[in-house]
Amino acid sequence: MKSGNLLKIISTLAAVLLSSNSAAQATDSLSYTEDILPLFSTTCLDCHGPDETRRMMNLRLDTQDFLSSHIVPGNPNESLIYQRITHGDAVRKMPPVSSGRSLTDDQIETVRSWIISGAEWGVDLSAAEQADLLLVAERQINFTREVRPILSRNCFQCHGPDDQNRQMGLRLDSPEGFSGARGAFGGPVVLPGNAQDSLLFQRISASAENIRMPRDREALTEDEIETLRLWINQGAQWESHWAFVPPEKPNVPAASDESWPINSIDNFVLRLLDEEGLSPSQEADKATLIRRVTLDLTGIPPTLEEVNEFLADNSPNAYEKVVDRLLQSPRFGERMAVEWLDAARYADTNGYQTDGERSMWRWRDWVINAYNDNLPFDQFTVEQLAGDMLPNATLDQRIATAFNRNHSLSAEGGIVPEEFLVEYAVDRVATTSTVWLGLTFACARCHDHKFDPLQQREFYEFSAFFNNIDERGKGFKYVNSPPFIAAPTRDQQSELKELEERLAKARLAFADLENTINAEQEQWEDSVVGSSDIDAEVDWNVKEGLLVHHALDGDISGIQVGQIVEATLENGLPHFVDGRIGAAASFDGDRFITAGNSPNLGYENEFTLSAWVYPTADTGVIFSRASEGDQGEVGWGLYLENGKIRLNLSTRTLDDGVAAETIQSIQLNRWQHITATYDGSKTPEGMRIYVNGESLELEGLLDLVGNRLPQRYPLRIGASGSSKPNFRGNLDDIRIYGRVLPSEDVAVVATAETITEIAGMDSNSRSPAQSDKLRLSFLNQYASPEIRVSYSRVQDLENEREALRESFPTVMVMEEMTPRRPTYRLNRGVYDNPGEEVFPNTPSILPPLPAGDKNRLTFANWLVDVENPLMSRVTVNRFWQMYFGTGIVKTADNFGSQGEYPSHPEMLDWLATNFVDSGWDIKEMQRLIVTSATYRQSSVASPEMIERDPENRLLARATRMRLPAQMIRDQALAISGLLTEKIGGPSVGPYQPAGLWDDIVERGQEYQQSTGEDLYRRSLYTFWKRTRPAPAMITFDSSTRETHIVAPTRTNTPLQALNLMNDVTYTEAARALAQRVMQQGLNVDDNLTTMYRIATAREPQARVHSVLAGAFEEHLQEYRSNRASALQLVSEGESERDETLDIVELAAYQMVASLILNLDGTITRD
Repeated sequence: MKSGNLLKIISTLAAVLLSSNSAAQATDSLSYTEDILPLFSTTCLDCHGPDETRRMMNLRLDTQDFLSSHIVPGNPNESLIYQRITHGDAVRKMPPVSSGRSLTDDQIETVRSWIISGAEWGVDLSAAEQADLLLVAERQINFTREVRPILSRNCFQCHGPDDQNRQMGLRLDSPEGFSGARGAFGGPVVLPGNAQDSLLFQRISASAENIRMPRDREALTEDEIETLRLWINQGAQWESHWAFVPPEKPNVPAASDESWPINSIDNFVLRLLDEEGLSPSQEADKATLIRRVTLDLTGIPPTLEEVNEFLADNSPNAYEKVVDRLLQSPRFGERMAVEWLDAARYADTNGYQTDGERSMWRWRDWVINAYNDNLPFDQFTVEQLAGDMLPNATLDQRIATAFNRNHSLSAEGGIVPEEFLVEYAVDRVATTSTVWLGLTFACARCHDHKFDPLQQREFYEFSAFFNNIDERGKGFKYVNSPPFIAAPTRDQQSELKELEERLAKARLAFADLENTINAEQEQWEDSVVGSSDIDAEVDWNVKEGLLVHHALDGDISGIQVGQIVEATLENGLPHFVDGRIGAAASFDGDRFITAGNSPNLGYENEFTLSAWVYPTADTGVIFSRASEGDQGEVGWGLYLENGKIRLNLSTRTLDDGVAAETIQSIQLNRWQHITATYDGSKTPEGMRIYVNGESLELEGLLDLVGNRLPQRYPLRIGASGSSKPNFRGNLDDIRIYGRVLPSEDVAVVATAETITEIAGMDSNSRSPAQSDKLRLSFLNQYASPEIRVSYSRVQDLENEREALRESFPTVMVMEEMTPRRPTYRLNRGVYDNPGEEVFPNTPSILPPLPAGDKNRLTFANWLVDVENPLMSRVTVNRFWQMYFGTGIVKTADNFGSQGEYPSHPEMLDWLATNFVDSGWDIKEMQRLIVTSATYRQSSVASPEMIERDPENRLLARATRMRLPAQMIRDQALAISGLLTEKIGGPSVGPYQPAGLWDDIVERGQEYQQSTGEDLYRRSLYTFWKRTRPAPAMITFDSSTRETHIVAPTRTNTPLQALNLMNDVTYTEAARALAQRVMQQGLNVDDNLTTMYRIATAREPQARVHSVLAGAFEEHLQEYRSNRASALQLVSEGESERDETLDIVELAAYQMVASLILNLDGTITRD
C-alpha cells in the first residue's frame, strides 16, 4: 500500500469528520461510498465491518447488502440505521455512548440528508481504495492504554528519559523523539499513516536478530507488533501519560438498567460490563454483607447480636445504618491505621544489625485518632509532612511529622554518619513519592529514570526538602534519636493540666503567707545568731534528688581505702586536711578512695555531679565510675584535663559516647566549686558545667552514643579504673543528684558559708545564692507548721508534676535546621561523590511549586493542591484496593509508564475529583464505596466468569479475599471473646515462639511476652521488630516494615493452616470460643450452630453441620479415653479456664472450634 493513497483517504475522512456545514450540502450530490462510508469507517466498521471475529449482530456496513433491510430511501425516520444513531436511550444508541465514538450532530445530519436524497450507493471503490478505507476501520488504538506500555516495557530502558544512558540519541518517550529524530539507518522513526516505511516498525518486525529491536532481549509478540502497526497507520497520535494530566470530573454515564445503580460508581461499572456483554451479580445475602462490611471497616467481625439485629431490620436503609455505625466506631481508625502503618514503614525498632528499640507509638495513636476524627486527607497529609512548620504548631501536629522518622536508622559502630544522612533522605523521597504520588522516584537516585520523565537532578532537588532535619547519621541504639519531643497522651495532658491548676492554687496560697514567712524567718535568724552554743553551728544544703553524698570530713564509714602510700597515713586512715566545708580528703596522685557502688547513671539518665576542688595539678580524675576498656575508657566521670573541666560518658573513647569540657580553665591551688549536669539527651548540648555557681561555655568533644553505658564499676574518688592520671590536690563535699539541678540550686550547693554565717551577715550584703540558702533552710527545717505544710504542698505538687513529665513517652519528629544543610546531586548516587549543589524543588513533569519559601510546608501544600494530578488518584485507588483486593490501577505503587492502565479510567477520575470536592472527606469516600451496588454484589462466580475475568477487573462480582494477617488474629480474638477493647498505647508482646530473638540481639534484648489484657490486644499494637517480625504475621504475608508497602500481597501456603491449628493464640481462642458457647447451656446442635455463626455470620448448611457434629463426637470419644490429653489441650494459654465445665466436653468443643477457625469461610472475606 502506498502512503499517498492512505494519506488521501485520511484527508477525505478529516474533511468529512470536521465538516461543520453538512446540512448545506446539496442532497443530490451525496453518495454512500464517497460521503457516508468514510464517516462510518471511524465509528461503526470496527463492530460492523469485514472482521467476522468482531462483527456484531451479523451486520456489515461496508457492502451494499444492508441498504435493502436497514434503509428506507427518502424516509430517515423509518430507516433502522438512522433510528439507532439518533436513539434517545443511551444503551440502544449506536455507536454506544461509552465507546466515545458517537456521531456529531453534523454527521447525523449528513446521514439524514443522504437518506432523503435517495440513499444512493455511488461509484464502487477500487480494491486499493477499499483496502485503504477499511484500514482506518480497524480497531482504534488507544496510545496510553496500548502503545505506551509496549514502548515502556521494551524500549524506554535504552531510548527513554535517561539521557546519560540513551542509545543512538533516540528517544521514544516524547513526541519530539518520534517526530524529529531519525535513526542511524537514515529513515524516519515514525511516519504517521505509514508503518511500513517507519523505522520503528521495520526494526521491531525485522527477522534478522542483528537488526531486530529490542536487542539482546525477547522480541515483541505478534500482538504487540500489530498494535504498533495499527497505531502508526492510524496517524501515530501521541498522548501525554494519563497520570500526569490533572483529572477532570467526567459526566456520569447513563445506566442501561436504571434499577441497579445505587450511586455513580455503579454507572461507571455498569457501562464497562455492558461493553463486555456482562451483567452484574446479584446482591450478597444479608449475613455475608454485614460480615463483609464490618471486617472491611473495622477489621473485626460483627457480633452475633449485630448480625441478628441486621437480619431482623427490614427497613430500606438498614444497610446504610450499619455503615454509619461502623464509620463512627473507634475500630474504624484502627482498621485504617493498619494500611497506613505499612505505607509509613512503622516499627518499634531501628532495624539494621542491632535493631534496638525505639518509641514511636504516639505517632501510631495519632494516626488512629486522625482517622476516627475524620481529619481531612489534605490536612492529614500536610501535618505528617510539615506539621512542625505550621503556625503555632500544636503537639499533635508535631507528633504527626513522625511519619518521616519511621525509617530504619543505623547505630552501628564504624559507620560514616554522612552516608546514612543520605540514606535517610533517600528513604523519605522513596516513601513520600510512592505513598502520595505513586511514583518510583527512587529509580532516579543514580541516573535519570529509565521509564518516567524524572531526572536525577530532580531526585536530589526533591530530597532537599527532607535533608534539612536536625538529625545525626548515627542514631542511638536503644532509644529515640534526636530530634524527638515529649509526647504525652491525651489522658496525660489532662492530668498535667489538672496538676498545673492545683499547683497554681498551692503557690497562691503559699504566696499569701509571704509576710508571715518574712516575720518568722527574721525571728529565726536572730535566734541563730544569738545562740550561746558556739559548737552547734547550723548548716543546710539542697537535698531533693540527692543520691550520694560524701562529705569527706574524716568519716570513712562505708568507704574503702585504695592505693595508700605509707608516708601519708595518719593512724591508718586516709589523709585529711582543712577543707572548704569542714575537712577535706587530700590526694597526691597515688591515693584514691573506693566508695562502693553508686546508683546507675546511663546515657538516658538525668544527673548532677558536684564537688569542691583544690587542684595542685592541671590533670586528674575528680571522681568517676569507669574503667579501662578494649577501646579506651568505659563509664562516666568528672575530670580535670589541662586545667579544663570535662564531663565524659563513654562506651568507646573514640566513637561511642558523649563528652564536653569547658573552654575556660580553672585556677590551681585554690578552692573552687564544680557542678556538672546532664539531661539524658545523649548529646553534649544536654551538658552544663558550672564553676562557683556560674555556667561556663562548653566545647562538645564526643557526640556518638550507640551502646548502653556499662554499670559494673565502683565509684572512685580521685581516680578511675583507667589509665587516666589520678587527682592531685584536695576534694571536699562530693555530691551526686538524680536530677538536673537548676541554676538556682547549683548556686546554693556552691555556697560554702554555713547558715549561721549567712544569718550573721547584713541582709543587704548577702549574695542571691546565700539568701536562697538561708530561705530554703528555714522553710525546710524551722518554719511554723502552717508555713511548712503550705511549702511542702508546693514542693510535692512540683515533684508530682516532674514525675508525670518524666513518664511522658517521646516520639521522633521532623525539625528544620538553620542554616540549611546543603544538598548535592550525587554522582552514581554515592554519598562521597557530590556533583553540583541543588535546592528544593519538585519534578518538572508536575505543576510548579507555589511562590514563597521552598521548604517542607510549601511542598506539603503543593502536594495537596487540586492541580496535582496524582495525589487524589493515588489515594482513592488505595481505598478501592482495600475493598476489592486490587486497585482501579493494579500497580498501586506505580502510576508511571511502567504501571498498569486503569481498568475504569473515568471512574478513577470521578472518584478523585469527588474526593477533592468533598473536602478530602475520608469517611465519606469509604461510605460511597461500600454503599455502592458494585460493592454489595455477591462474590459467587461461575467457572466461566473466573476464566474470563480471574482478577475481577471488570467488577461483575464482589472480590473474595483471604483476610490480611492482622485481621485473622484479631478475628480469632474477637469471636473467642478474648479481644481487649483498649484503644492506643504502647506496643505489646503477644505469644511468640520461645527464643525468637536469641540469635540476633545483643545483651539486654529479650522478647517480653505481655500478660493480662495486653496479651489480647489487636495485632496493630504488636511490638514490631524489623529483623524478627512476628512469625504468625509473616506467614500470612504481613509486611516486615523494613520499607514502605502500599500494595500488599496474598499467598496461600500449608504453613498458614499449620499456624492456625497449632499456634497457642488460636488454640487458646478455640478453647475460649468453646467455653463461651458451653456457658450458654444449649444442646450440642445449637452450640455447634452458634460457634459457626459467631465465626462466619451464616447458618451452617446441613452438610456443614453434619461434619461439625461428626467431628465433635469423634473428639468426644477420643478424650473420654484420654482425659490427660484433654486437660493438656484446655490448659493452653494464659486466660482463665472455666473449671466448672467438663474438660472432656470442653476439649471436644475446642477441637471443633479450632476446625471452624481454620475454615476457608472463616479466614476469607466473601
